[in-house]
Amino acid sequence: MIDGPYFVLITIGVLAAGLVAGVCCAFSTFVMRGLGSLPPAQGVAAMNAINRAAMTPAFMIVFLGAAVLCAVLAVVTVVLWPDDGKAPLLVGSALYLIGVFGVTAMANVPRNDTLLRMDPGSPETAVYWRAYLREWTLWNHVRAVAAAGAAVSYVLALT
Repeated sequence: MIDGPYFVLITIGVLAAGLVAGVCCAFSTFVMRGLGSLPPAQGVAAMNAINRAAMTPAFMIVFLGAAVLCAVLAVVTVVLWPDDGKAPLLVGSALYLIGVFGVTAMANVPRNDTLLRMDPGSPETAVYWRAYLREWTLWNHVRAVAAAGAAVSYVLALT
C-alpha cells in the first residue's frame, strides 16, 4: 500500500496529468475545429493569441510542474519502490514525459513558433495554416492520450 508523502505525490500526479489531458482533449475535440472554421488570417491570429496567453504562470505550473513531478516520481520509484509496484508508476511517468512534454517540445512548439513568425494575412500563411491545423492537432491527440494514460497509470499504482 502506498501511503505518506509518496501517496500525496502520486495523487498530485494524477490530478496534474488529468488537467493537462483535459486541456489537450478540449483543443483536439473543438478548439482547433473552431479555429479551422475561421478565415486563415483570423484563425492564425487567434491561435497566436492563444499560444501567447498559454505562457501564464497558472498553466505553466500545471504543465511544467507535472513534468517535474513525473521525473521525481520516476527517480523515487526506481530508487525506493519494490519491484512489484514499479510498472504503473514508471509507465505513467514515461507517458507524460515523452508523450506530453517531449511531443510538445518536438512537435507542437516548433509549429507554434513558425506560425508566430508568419504574417497572418499572407498567402503563404494560409497554405501553412491548413497543414498546421492537421499536424498540430494530430500531435495534440497524442498528448491528450498520453496525459490521460499517465493519469490512469498513476491511479492504477494507487490501487
